[in-house]
Amino acid sequence: MAQFNTNSLDMLRGALDEREAAYLSPVATLSRRAQRRRPERNPGGYRQEFSLDADRILHSLAYTRYIDKTQVFYLIKNDHITHRVLHVQLVSKIARTIGRFLGLNEDLIEAIALGHDIGHTPFGHDGEQFLSALCEVHGIGAFQHNLQSVQFLDRVERKGRGWNLCLQTLDGIVCHDGEVHNQLLKAEWDKTFKTFDQSMRAKKKNPKLALTPMTLEGCVVRMADTISYIGRDIEDAIRLGVLRRDELPETVVKVLGYTNGTIVYNLVTDIIANSYRQPHVAFSSEVSIALKALKEFNLKRIYMNPIIKKHTDKIKRLFELLFNRYMNDIEKGREDSVIFLGFLKDMDDQYVQDHSPAEVVRDFIAGMTDQYFLQQCPAELRPQVEVR
Repeated sequence: MAQFNTNSLDMLRGALDEREAAYLSPVATLSRRAQRRRPERNPGGYRQEFSLDADRILHSLAYTRYIDKTQVFYLIKNDHITHRVLHVQLVSKIARTIGRFLGLNEDLIEAIALGHDIGHTPFGHDGEQFLSALCEVHGIGAFQHNLQSVQFLDRVERKGRGWNLCLQTLDGIVCHDGEVHNQLLKAEWDKTFKTFDQSMRAKKKNPKLALTPMTLEGCVVRMADTISYIGRDIEDAIRLGVLRRDELPETVVKVLGYTNGTIVYNLVTDIIANSYRQPHVAFSSEVSIALKALKEFNLKRIYMNPIIKKHTDKIKRLFELLFNRYMNDIEKGREDSVIFLGFLKDMDDQYVQDHSPAEVVRDFIAGMTDQYFLQQCPAELRPQVEVR
């Protein structure tokens, strides 16, 4: 290492930038095009910008909490059921595989994938719905986990200073919407931080507003989000006895297969075949129709199944209890409350000035793991964890 100095490392980074320009697809996002909201004293150092974003997300406190966040099935003790942290790793791996064959920027793909679900509440989409209802009652608008992901990374992390991530990374995170079905996605290239902030405000007012990523890397992550969960959720449901493999729709099985491995392989292969050297990311018509049918099957047979909804009323009441408790603690100035000691202590003054009590409570509860959430509730009200 002795022969290397700062100039040598800068030269290595320059060589990496040149290699990207020569090797990546003309529609890829080059690292040298990265945009940050605030200038940095040593921008990126010798690391390329999107690689630095991935590192910042990976080392964030919010990323650490993925380890105990529900994916689909909660209050079930089973070491082989998917949690949010595994889902995120699968999205990253699948998206980088697609990106490699399409000649896209894998560092940007990784950064978007690692950060895309950081805003998820405890207890998955049920928790999101409960927290959203409370947010609306308190006049701060519906809760949306993709917006909350940006909120954590941009406004909450590092005691309110945020990570100053690149526009392309934040945009891919907020536009990931894996629940929305698209056969084809084209990037909306010409975004700026100004238009990004405008779209965030518009999405907050209208949760149904469709957002499209500004990069093909963001489009790939959005497609990979669906690919990573659609077959995996089926395997988890079969493992827990919620579903039998022979119940999968025959028309879907003929196109996609009936195991997670074959489903992932067929979807990834189809995207590569239909997107290679194209200015878009797309499924074929046949595969898109089959995937949409499988999503509808999963919604009916897994996500809305009463078998996995038996604790929802209890969890809903606990969300209400905690939200009201913390609102009261802030209004009464109870500095011995956990929301002061575990969240607001040493928080940047700008965060405190910019956020109402309800927004502070939203951020605190949204960041909780499942277990931490339950620990804040009276023992006699906590639902029992089922071992299966």
